[in-house]
Amino acid sequence: MDLPTVKVERLYRQISNVLIQFIRDGHFAPGQLLPGERDLAKQLGVSRSSVREALIALEINGWVEIRTGHGVYVRPILPEGAENAAGGDGTDEGIGVEALMEARETIEGEIAALAAKKATDAQIHDITRIVERMEVDAAAGDMETFHEHDQQFHEMIGAMTGNPVFVEITDMLWNKRKTLHYAKFERQYSDSSIIVTMCADHRVILEAIRSRGAGTARQAMRRHIRNAQKRLFDGGA
Repeated sequence: MDLPTVKVERLYRQISNVLIQFIRDGHFAPGQLLPGERDLAKQLGVSRSSVREALIALEINGWVEIRTGHGVYVRPILPEGAENAAGGDGTDEGIGVEALMEARETIEGEIAALAAKKATDAQIHDITRIVERMEVDAAAGDMETFHEHDQQFHEMIGAMTGNPVFVEITDMLWNKRKTLHYAKFERQYSDSSIIVTMCADHRVILEAIRSRGAGTARQAMRRHIRNAQKRLFDGGA
């Protein structure tokens, strides 16, 4: 007897598939405004953040249109033959934003703590220059260049550990942000104001590393990632 393969499906994908079924069954008609995120979360018994990720997955695959300031509408013309939120062809839109943020908070917090112990003076000088460039980017509202410097900032902290495994892990975590799902989510729910907040966080992390405070650096990094997550999941409501 051949048993079926058991697949662990991400929660936001499960939510997406429930909503797709409701659209197919006519409970949500083409062109109709969906209930708000909070209402959907309450009705489905899930977090609002998971609902927000599900709606992004649905938009990517052509089921809904998110109109900033107006709500989420079922598209007038629906996809054909799509069996799930990933388009029915096995395409994976990537790790969920919330899951990635949770992993980053834990892992990068420890990397920052080790960096505070092992960073060289030359590395601290270099990362200071990166923070200064990010502050210029933020003042100019240049999000694209800011994100390039942001990546350099986090990669430099990984390099400060002197451990190639942590360098590779930092690079992997950053590359997870380059999926279609994450990029769409970030474009939809962030604006230039978020990079001002991130700059302030980066400055705090820098000073913790400069002072060789491992515990302080750990907490500063974890706080930074929580702040970014809060801005993404609470903004644009």
